[in-house]
Amino acid sequence: MEAARLAVYDHYAYAAVALVGTALAAWAIWRLLVAPRWRARVLTLSGVVPPFLNILGVLFGLTLAFIANDTWSAHDRATNAVYREADALRTLDALARSLPEAPQAALRQAVREHAAATAAEWQQLARRSSSPQAQQSADRLLSLVADPAMAQTAGNGVHSLMLATVAHLRDDRDQRIALSQMHVNPFKWMGMAFLGLLTMLSIAVVHVEHQRAAATALILFAVAAAPTAAIVLMQGNPFQSPSFVSPAPIFQLAQTPGATAP
Repeated sequence: MEAARLAVYDHYAYAAVALVGTALAAWAIWRLLVAPRWRARVLTLSGVVPPFLNILGVLFGLTLAFIANDTWSAHDRATNAVYREADALRTLDALARSLPEAPQAALRQAVREHAAATAAEWQQLARRSSSPQAQQSADRLLSLVADPAMAQTAGNGVHSLMLATVAHLRDDRDQRIALSQMHVNPFKWMGMAFLGLLTMLSIAVVHVEHQRAAATALILFAVAAAPTAAIVLMQGNPFQSPSFVSPAPIFQLAQTPGATAP
């Protein structure tokens, strides 16, 4: 339980590592540039032309851009999945209104129960898991819609639409759960960190003869790169704060007594 609780906040730890690690790397490179015992050897590296920075800088920027694109694309896919789930539940509720009183009440109650169970699943999604209650309510909803009696009552056309809607609802929930499993990929971030270190080293080499210019360039790069990487890291899971996908569209359909917003 404690490990699951910590999993909700581990992205903040990774962001802190990015910030502190970048600062320490910049400080270490600067100390190497100004250290008297290394100064003579460092000066032998002079002669590297400034355009050399473009090669490593572009590689670093592209790597960070691709990782950020994956992160925000996952956030968009999760948002779309939530709205599609809400739309599917509203569709089932609307179709149920055309049924006789008994099957209408049963189907609308199943829709409300699934909406409530799904909205309550957000705490598990933040911990990269899913809710057994939500899975059970989805299974009950499918069993109710797939019942031969429901097919006879609703008619072929409406019943086919109901089955297709429930199938899409389950697919969107599976996609939402899969996106909640997203985590920091160590190989991607190690590669990006390595390129960032090489970029800072190239900055130092290009400005090796001018200590103040080297310090300024290192600080500017660190201030630009570290916070950007930290922001991407903090949004790695679309169901974790500070920027998480809201269950509000689904919760609006949860009208069971005692339901509360997660």
